Amino acid sequence: MSADKKSALSVAVVGGGWAGCAAAVALADAGHGVTLYEAARSLGGRARALEAQGRRLDNGQHIMLGAYDATLGLLRRVGIDARDALLRLPLQMRYPPAQDAMDFVAPRLPAPLHMLAALLRAKGLRREDKLALARFSTSARWMGWQLYTDCSVAELLERFDQTARLTRLLWRPLCLAALNTAPEQASAQVFLAVLRDSLGAKRAASDMLLPRLLLDALFPDAARSHLEARGGRVLTGTRVESLDYADDTPGARWRVNTNGGCVKVDAVVLATAPWQAADLLRTLPATEALTAQLDAFAYEPISTIYLQYDPALRLPLPFCALLDDPESGIWGQFVFDRGQLDRGAMGGHEGLLAVVISGASGAAALERDALAAAIATQLASAFGMEALAQPAWHQVITEKRATFACTPGLARPDNAGGLPGLVLAGDYTAGDYPATLESAVRSGTRAAGLLCAAP
Repeated sequence: MSADKKSALSVAVVGGGWAGCAAAVALADAGHGVTLYEAARSLGGRARALEAQGRRLDNGQHIMLGAYDATLGLLRRVGIDARDALLRLPLQMRYPPAQDAMDFVAPRLPAPLHMLAALLRAKGLRREDKLALARFSTSARWMGWQLYTDCSVAELLERFDQTARLTRLLWRPLCLAALNTAPEQASAQVFLAVLRDSLGAKRAASDMLLPRLLLDALFPDAARSHLEARGGRVLTGTRVESLDYADDTPGARWRVNTNGGCVKVDAVVLATAPWQAADLLRTLPATEALTAQLDAFAYEPISTIYLQYDPALRLPLPFCALLDDPESGIWGQFVFDRGQLDRGAMGGHEGLLAVVISGASGAAALERDALAAAIATQLASAFGMEALAQPAWHQVITEKRATFACTPGLARPDNAGGLPGLVLAGDYTAGDYPATLESAVRSGTRAAGLLCAAP
């Protein structure tokens, strides 16, 4: 559908996370009238900043890839310069030197030479580990990074005779970071899609991109300005309580009922979390199967533990992996030095470390002070720095339903909502990626495309 004066749609986008913002931007750029509704006071959804300890902190840490074309393109569209907003690092898995675990860095060489050089230079891997990694990568390329039948990541690794050391140092942390699901339960097919765009990609596509801005400044705030400059409206603190559909009503067939009133629109983008989308769909006709599919999702938490130290403190690297051992109460998997990341882009976070625990159900069950103390002790041991055991303050942030549990053969709904003028957007919709910023952006863009293409 072309967006001229006769065919321009009025569209309500319900949910102001990255998927909703992506859909709203695409629709506004196509000339449609967009109103974006967000129940919270700020945009960003599960990738946002919040107030804590008298400052703004991200509710989690994200690592993007150079292969995230949809996200990088969207940032450019709303005026964000990725060269300033993101720290670009070569593909790597590096541990603190004191742990004597592994140091794997892909040099800036053309693919696949960058991976070959990284493998040859890798420290902490034995000959059998390197041979196992080479065998896995070669076989995965030969298979086109596809499986005939999905299975767990653990089963896939066993099938290709991956060593216990390589699994602990590389495959397990990669699986947790990418899918937020333990290898024993995680989808091997989705994991292979992530590896295709990292270990198996061209050099620039495999680069790791770390935000140097707070997450809301990285995209949602710019998306809001972009929308408003094109006549769109952004209503934060406005909860959509129900949707009504009238198939016999000419023109605007959808009624959006909010805590501030009611509006009629031509189309709706439902860009909330799956459980919230299911609640809004229950009263609509012909949505029983879709609602049941959304109700079937299980979820995994992510915990982020912030620890503030002397502003002069710096880690050897902007971020690195940590050896975890949940059975022994050692939880942290990755640590980010926010002072190094934010320097030159935002500043003010010198001496602030952020430790991430994916698949964090065990850690999230602990009392927050006890978890923070355990993380501080882990850091002190990992880096051989006693001062890390005594932070000035800490803040524990846990997203209890951070992502869906990315299990083998999981049925994910497509973007079509089953009724004319209704589409879904979210990182849980059908695609080959797990719940990432890239999958959210792709989904929002696809949802907008369905409405633009409708007759």
